[in-house]
Amino acid sequence: MATKIRLKRMGAKKAAFYRLVVADSRSPRDGRNIEEVGYYNPVANPAVIEIDRERVNYWLKQGVQMSETVRGLLHRVGLLEKS
Repeated sequence: MATKIRLKRMGAKKAAFYRLVVADSRSPRDGRNIEEVGYYNPVANPAVIEIDRERVNYWLKQGVQMSETVRGLLHRVGLLEKS
């Protein structure tokens, strides 16, 4: 099973926030997920990024891929170093 850490869109129209989820790469964007590992609210000023570092590190050790947006968010919070 190919898994990814990606964003799941939540919230109202024009007031979106996102949950960082671990999901099967074949499932739809807002479909079933394996685990929630954080959230991102770009509407708030400043933007709010809340991540469960322990669980993200666990999944990364399991070989999970990340979307480009999630990779950028993890860089912003200092979880990943630049490569």
